[in-house]
Amino acid sequence: MRNQHDEDFASDPVRKLRVDLALALRAAAFHGLAEGVCNHFSVELPDQSGRFLLNPRGLLWEEVQADDIVLIDEAGNILAGRHAVEPTAMYIHAAIHRIAGKACVLHTHMPYATALSLTPQRMLDTTLSQNAMRFHGRTAADPHYNGLALDSAEGERIAHAMKGADVVFLGNHGVVVCAQRMDYAYDDLYYLERACCVEVLAQSTGQGLSPTSSAIAQKVMEQTLRERIQSELFFTALGRKL
Repeated sequence: MRNQHDEDFASDPVRKLRVDLALALRAAAFHGLAEGVCNHFSVELPDQSGRFLLNPRGLLWEEVQADDIVLIDEAGNILAGRHAVEPTAMYIHAAIHRIAGKACVLHTHMPYATALSLTPQRMLDTTLSQNAMRFHGRTAADPHYNGLALDSAEGERIAHAMKGADVVFLGNHGVVVCAQRMDYAYDDLYYLERACCVEVLAQSTGQGLSPTSSAIAQKVMEQTLRERIQSELFFTALGRKL
């Protein structure tokens, strides 16, 4: 017998969220942002029920389809879907959805962003490249690495460390990117890694770096967020590609 969770899982609005989540995962694999079968993306259901969609355990991101996506509640119970979920995914994502109020939560160990999480600054300098400036005033750093997030307390600590930011660099660990829509979240994830890549390359020259002013960085951030049509077009293009 079908229950209410099964019906919700099959509804058109939730199906669209599952398709978008699968596309974001496949795009991240295409762009080299995946790591084995680890890391996780999620999107909450818009009904304020505390339920959210999450990629399954054990599948490469490049093979994930909409029907592989799992529906779980904030306690980690699988409500619909045929796969298991990875424990750290449940603890981190449940806490960020609940405490930080973020609809889309993308967590990766993508190389250049993770590299900057190992530095004393722990994060991107948002006054350097134009791509970095889109994140000015939107980032936070959590320098306190406590091992794998295998309990709710660690997930909650990470969520509180975000302090409302859209992007948090997890010291010695990776990065979390959040937004209210999947196309916006993925666009930010992609350009965050591009910005981190350019900063690491610039540092590798051994020359001093030349930041712009905070005022200019703030202006570019505001300009970028007013041009979100670019995020929509990029995500649509990725759908055609993948």
